[in-house]
Amino acid sequence: MPITHSHDTLPAPQLLENHPVVSIENLNFAYPDGHVALRELSLEINQGEKIALVGPNGAGKSTLMLHLNGILNGAGELRVGGLPLKKENLPVIRALVGLVFQNPDDQLFSPTVFEDVAFGPLHMGLPESDVVARVEEALAQVNMSGFEKRLSHHLSTGQKKRIAIATVLSMRPQVLVLDEPSAGLDPRARRALIELLRELPITMLVSTHDLRMVAELFPRIIIMDEGRIVADDETSILLADEALLEKHGLEKP
Repeated sequence: MPITHSHDTLPAPQLLENHPVVSIENLNFAYPDGHVALRELSLEINQGEKIALVGPNGAGKSTLMLHLNGILNGAGELRVGGLPLKKENLPVIRALVGLVFQNPDDQLFSPTVFEDVAFGPLHMGLPESDVVARVEEALAQVNMSGFEKRLSHHLSTGQKKRIAIATVLSMRPQVLVLDEPSAGLDPRARRALIELLRELPITMLVSTHDLRMVAELFPRIIIMDEGRIVADDETSILLADEALLEKHGLEKP
């Protein structure tokens, strides 16, 4: 399997030491209907950073996230772990960037939790013992050990979100990209998710409308509007700027 070969031979940690994990320069993207979703977008994400991506609906946040593992491919330069986003690099880039969708039902499609979390490692061609170890490791990371035999569709929304994150962690990515992780959660599940994200020792880019969570969890904020990055700074600075937040459809937490 070419994925296994690429993944096993890629010296990922060394590769990332001298590069930003993600580097984007002048990224532009329009959908087939002509809607321009990204305009001259540039940013760098460094190893270990936890960054919130905020802005009104239609700002381009989801479009940007779909570029990070090559689901979409616009004009401009995008590198992950120093590798340019090209077709031949996609298997490696998709192993480096774990994308967790807003709706966990888009990510969970196997009968059992074990099969969902094992899906990625199996497709990397790993031996069975490694797959089992990765499933156990990923479930432990999201505090869902012991759920292997449970039926994914019988779980609560909060539990499903954790399993969706585990399906990505089992691939051991370098970057975790989450779309609206706290959407649809009750207060207890939201609190548990915040603690989970706080504890995960991984570079993180999280798109969210939950600015209270942002204030608590993310040292850096990127604000997007109409396909552009309009602000990129420390969270404490940007969340204190009520005029800026109001201008871009955001409410001070």
